Amino acid sequence: MHAHDVMSTRVLAIAPDTGVQEIAQTLLDNGFSGAPVIDEKGHLVGIVSEDDLVRRPELETERRRSWWLSLLATHEMKTHDYIKSHGRCATHVMTRKVVTVDEDATLEQVADTLQKHRISRVPVMRDGKVVGIIARSDLIHGLLARQTGHVPSDNDDEIKRKFRNELVNADIRMEYINFAVSGGVVHVWGVVPSMQDVTAIRIAARSVPGVKDVSMHVQAVGPQLLQAMRE
Repeated sequence: MHAHDVMSTRVLAIAPDTGVQEIAQTLLDNGFSGAPVIDEKGHLVGIVSEDDLVRRPELETERRRSWWLSLLATHEMKTHDYIKSHGRCATHVMTRKVVTVDEDATLEQVADTLQKHRISRVPVMRDGKVVGIIARSDLIHGLLARQTGHVPSDNDDEIKRKFRNELVNADIRMEYINFAVSGGVVHVWGVVPSMQDVTAIRIAARSVPGVKDVSMHVQAVGPQLLQAMRE
């Protein structure tokens, strides 16, 4: 199997001049942790993620260097940090060096790319243009399909989309969960604050038409531990 077999072709693209507030709302509304920034000619110019948006002075979360790191920081590093935290549009806050994979990359190559660069999603390219996105959940979906003999189908993609919407409706924080759909079976992994969240996830999956079964591998770790993981 290759990248084009498991990628999501529903690409949530951000324009370079999109405001930070609009980016945050768009990611939240769609249940995504990041999105590519694409210019008017269709060229990939960057990628913006939740991590690019959380260190903001208006949220009182601006990252401050320790005194000794401040001494070591160059002028370029300081101005970069200022633009990143105070910038008002995608061009200012996005990551410019974007890791990508070709549509013919194998699943093993995609997995190596995600692990090597410690990223959760990667744009898929064809002739210099973005044609899809592979998140960790898409990769798991492909690996499951290969092991079970199920070929990824449009129905599985539709279930994934609807399940993601249900998780948003249930107010489930998705930083630490992944899910995949194979042959109508929803597989969910990760950690959440409470057993109530576990129950909500299970109900959300069962409420989606076409779901045949739910395989849960989700652990309730408590809000304090989850908060510590975010810091």
